[in-house]
Order: sequence, then structure tokens, then C-alpha cells
Amino acid sequence: MPDEIRLSLIDDSNRDDHSRLTPDDICYYLFEYTSHRGYSFSKTNGLISNLKKKPSTAGQAGYQYKDRAIATCARHLAATLNLRWLQNATLVPIPGSKMRGHPDFDDRIERLCRAIRQPPPDVRALVMQTASTTASHEVGDGDRVTVDELLEVYAINEALTTPTPTKIAIVDDVLTAGTHYRAMHIKLSERFPGVPLVGIFIARRVFPDDELDFEAL
Repeated sequence: MPDEIRLSLIDDSNRDDHSRLTPDDICYYLFEYTSHRGYSFSKTNGLISNLKKKPSTAGQAGYQYKDRAIATCARHLAATLNLRWLQNATLVPIPGSKMRGHPDFDDRIERLCRAIRQPPPDVRALVMQTASTTASHEVGDGDRVTVDELLEVYAINEALTTPTPTKIAIVDDVLTAGTHYRAMHIKLSERFPGVPLVGIFIARRVFPDDELDFEAL
């Protein structure tokens, strides 16, 4: 991780790495997570690996690093987000792949958002998942959930819609293709037409140089 941490904008130079994003999407990220490399490859890979530890493994060796990763990510966002913007924004975590009640239901992104400051910002799980799916990082690219499949299992939690947000940030740990972001954007735009939406990610996925060289052959 760089000594000076700041939010970077997804732009024309890297948007093609995230096929579900459009030029109209405004998405920010802190770090780069290298795909197909283990937790020891980089500090960011280690951070994301710890963040994604399954709740069903609680009590096992290494699980204690999950809470530390949540706190670290919250601290980085606190140091980089504009506090004036944060006072009027609603942070909406992208739900995990497992619905509430599943042994691996994971509210890490909601916890991360609430830990950004005290008192917590306006954090609302406005989109909930009504059925479990397979986590994207556990399957090959060809088997990942689609936008249409997510739209079938995403639902607005109407109990949390008041007051109406004036600006929304969709928050997640890793931006890969942007599939979950796209589905969240569609759902939230339908429910709150005209409310500006941005995406905030701890990291964006990049591919190792040797894979890029191979694909170029």
C-alpha cells in the first residue's frame, strides 16, 4: 500500500478492466488487488483475504484478522473521504453472497461503513439479498453470477427508505467486473430516481503481468 493513501477514480485508462461499468459511472477505489495471487502477494491482497474470511470459520486460526481488516479499511476511508460530503451521504453496502440466516451471512461491508467515524455516518442496507448465491471469488469467471440473476434476488428494504437519501454511495470491498455494482445501481436508481450515485471500493481487481503477457500472445 502507498504511504499516501487517496481515492482514485475509475476513468478511461482502466474502465475496460471492469466490463459492467459505463462512462457515466463514478467509481472510486483505494488500492489494487491482484487476481489469482495469494494473500502474501501484497499488503492489499492480505487485507482483502482477511476481510473475506467466512463467518463460519470464526474461532479458527487467523479469523481474528477479519476484525482488524474491517477496522483498517474503515480507517483508510475515514482518512480519504470528504467529511462534508459524508455528512449528507447515505452509504449503502453491497450485500454479501449469502442471505441473512445462512452460516456464512457476512455484514462486513456494513460494519466497515459504520466504523468510519463515531457517531456512524448514515449507513443503510437498502438492498437485501433474498436468496444466497455463490461468492464471485470462489468461482471461475465464466460461472459468476450475472446482473439479471442478482436483480432477481435483490430487493429494496422499504423499512429503511425514510428519509429519502439525497446522495448515495454504493460500497464494497473489491471492484471486479462491476456486476454487483451494476445491479445495485439499477435497483437504487429505480427506487430513488434522480438521486446521484457513486461507487466506493477498497480495491479494484487487476491481473498479474504474466497473465496479461500471456493473453497478448
